[in-house]
Amino acid sequence: MLVSRSWLREYVAIPEGATALDIDTAFVRAGLEIEAVTDLSEAVTGPLVVGRVVSIEELTEFKKPIRHCHVEVGEAEPRSIICGARNFAEGDLVVVALPGTVLPGGFAIASRKTYGRLSDGMICSARELGVSDEHDGIIVLPAGTPEAPGTDARSIVGLDDVIFEINVTPDRGYCFSVRGLARELAQSLGVAFTDPAELTAPAIRTAEGPHPLRVDDTTGCPRFALRAVHGVDPAKPSPEWMKRRLAQSGMRSISLAVDVTNYLMLELGQPLHAFDRSALRGGLVVRRAEAGEKLTTLDDVQRVLEPEDIVIADDTGVISLAGVMGGQTSEVAPDTTEVMFEAASWEPVSIARTSRRHKLVSEAGKRFERGVDPALCAVAVNRAAELMVEYGGAVMGDHVTDLDHRVPAAPATLPIGLAARLAGVDYTPEEVVAALETVGCRVTADGETLTVTPPSWRPDLTDPADYAEEVIRVLGVERIVGHLPRATPGRGLTARQRRRRTVGRALADAGYVETPCYPFVAPEVHDAFGLDAADPRRRALRIANPISAAEPELRTSLLPPLLAALKRNIGRGHKDLALYEVGQVFLPKATEVPVPDLPVAHRPSDEELAAVAEAMPDQPRHVAAVLAGSADLAGWWGAGRAADWSDAVEAARVVARASGVELDVAQGEHAPWHPGRCAELRAGDVVVGHAGELHPAVCEALELPRRTCAMELNLDLLPYAGKVAAPSVSTYPPARIDVAVVVDAATPSAAVASALAQGAGELLEDIELFDVYQGERLGEGRKSLAYRLTFRALDRTLTAEEAVGYRDAAVAAAASVGATLRDV
Repeated sequence: MLVSRSWLREYVAIPEGATALDIDTAFVRAGLEIEAVTDLSEAVTGPLVVGRVVSIEELTEFKKPIRHCHVEVGEAEPRSIICGARNFAEGDLVVVALPGTVLPGGFAIASRKTYGRLSDGMICSARELGVSDEHDGIIVLPAGTPEAPGTDARSIVGLDDVIFEINVTPDRGYCFSVRGLARELAQSLGVAFTDPAELTAPAIRTAEGPHPLRVDDTTGCPRFALRAVHGVDPAKPSPEWMKRRLAQSGMRSISLAVDVTNYLMLELGQPLHAFDRSALRGGLVVRRAEAGEKLTTLDDVQRVLEPEDIVIADDTGVISLAGVMGGQTSEVAPDTTEVMFEAASWEPVSIARTSRRHKLVSEAGKRFERGVDPALCAVAVNRAAELMVEYGGAVMGDHVTDLDHRVPAAPATLPIGLAARLAGVDYTPEEVVAALETVGCRVTADGETLTVTPPSWRPDLTDPADYAEEVIRVLGVERIVGHLPRATPGRGLTARQRRRRTVGRALADAGYVETPCYPFVAPEVHDAFGLDAADPRRRALRIANPISAAEPELRTSLLPPLLAALKRNIGRGHKDLALYEVGQVFLPKATEVPVPDLPVAHRPSDEELAAVAEAMPDQPRHVAAVLAGSADLAGWWGAGRAADWSDAVEAARVVARASGVELDVAQGEHAPWHPGRCAELRAGDVVVGHAGELHPAVCEALELPRRTCAMELNLDLLPYAGKVAAPSVSTYPPARIDVAVVVDAATPSAAVASALAQGAGELLEDIELFDVYQGERLGEGRKSLAYRLTFRALDRTLTAEEAVGYRDAAVAAAASVGATLRDV
């Protein structure tokens, strides 16, 4: 929210001599965040003065019309100035930058000869001075401007002002207005505040309104006001002071009627809409949209409406998307002479959902979704009509519509010492009551209990804690003394935490980059992954109010967001990637469990907390890794190697080793992996995950490189290894011996390696598969697996006979999986 000091001064008795820093500090003390403070007086340096045009000579010998002007600037002789603008005449007062002036952007003014004449200064436009974007002509001061030629022009064009940029938090929507900011500033400075809403008395509603109206949805629209004016002079421009304030607030001037609505929205916080009354057909109806209805909004986009959208319609159909943006069919045109102003109160949640559903952000929508003061509707339309009468030559209509279906705000009851207990500050009862009354609340004290009714502009005040927070804020957070709590000795990390960190470090050491992702996915991803209709991963929790409507579900696997991150990085030019994430997935209960409403005034009971815990989804912690491109880079040292399914399996083994667990690897079939290149990972008899190469159809659907690989493990299913003993280091040489065994082609190599390791005994240090062979000599359906066994003792050098004996024992044990020593 941008607001000028001069606008604030109209409603706040800011002390004389108060600096911009004083105002900045007061806003911060009130709990508002100041993003920037811009002193406009620093935008233009040097002599900027009022000038009177004495004479104009038209120069016609050039390609474009040029004027040679003589301008009186308070000196003995008028100055000679060349100007191309044509919106001024002799006798007009203009703004002149004399030589030595530096305009915004570092543009320095100097005397120079141009078009064969001396130009000894510059007649300025609003854009050149940085006060607005208007550049169709130069600034012509209104007739009757009292300043004489040569007078400093900064105060006239608003260059003596200060602009404050304030970040308004979602719970304080009333500060999206000069009215709200002025109230907070006055409270913080301890000075008088004048409410701009009280300067215009609302017109008395009449039995016959300016236009037929019916409100079908009084919950979505609790108040609706209309007032019309006729006889508007379309040629009447907006007053300069209004244009200036709109520009300082970041808005451009459009037309008088539209500028009036924007000005009052900024001043009061109440958005308005101006209808061309002559374009309406039949009466107005406020209702929910019908599925499939269409509306072309003012941004020239045709939108298909949903039944949840609140709309304003006439006999032709929908003419406005309520609280967000009007439609083209009833907008005020350059020749409009009948204008009807509408101000309404809309249900915030509906407006917020409509805005997000249609991806349509507007200044009105930002205010309505945070809550707008419903008491302002009649005041706003009446004030808008008055401004049109004053500046547009309009005639005010006699009739006013004000349909009011508001429900009175519910009072809250709280202990008078609640704020003191929460803040640790001894507030007196008188201070507490005065603070609540300062923010506009009605307070009734009954002994140690207060009954507080919030003001109409504070829909965020609902619970006792809200009022306690207001007391603490108003009385000053600086009164709260900070005490550093004494740290108590802890028990260190839990086993889960240690393993999670160990797994992350192990994957990072293996070359993977941790990539935390949002846990939200699109429903279409289940089809892209090729999941069966009965696959439990399709049962996902849907978020009631998602951040993005395109991703409304919570993930049941880590892979969809991680693969999206992979695709995003590939799109940014990275081709060799290895990413991982350790995080939770969300698996809904088999049957839906009702969730109780928990109280906020006191701690929920153990039974209520247990019921919430029962309704929570299962949230196991998974670890996933994805690879694309080269696993080993090419260079002068040799050719590279593309990542394949074995790298994904090795990533799973890295996780298992970090957890102190051995994995059994066997061929599997599990979407979204390629059926022939998918490994099923087991810890004992439990399937803990899968790894391998993604199915080509999945890569195509997700726009990923072919042969992208992935791994996902359920970390919670891996058994805890407990304390792991440090390895013993032997100073004696190893004994290495190779062994080749023949097994059935369907026998997993991991099963053979496990059997060999069991039979080899305690002195086996390592076992490595280095060759796989299939051929006619072995027979159909048979394969040869060659392993290198490494033995080492801690206390001696092993003899060849000992090594052969251990090998033979290993081969004998491997017979349990059908392995025989290869002899061909």
